[in-house]
Amino acid sequence: MVYKACRKCRKILEDNDSEGKETVKECPICGHNTFTTFWKGNALVIDPENSEIAKVMDIKTPGRYALRLSR
Repeated sequence: MVYKACRKCRKILEDNDSEGKETVKECPICGHNTFTTFWKGNALVIDPENSEIAKVMDIKTPGRYALRLSR
């Protein structure tokens, strides 16, 4: 199981292909198509309307997000 993060909105997605092929082509949140597997830290946002970190990161949709992207 490979986890990758969208470079635009930082949403963390699972890429579950046993052959190593990329199965996720587009971010379901923002529609961006560039991802990275190099990220550090994550925030689990359950209620974005009442979450301080969601407000700072400009997150509108519940989910798991990377705190820092690299490369």
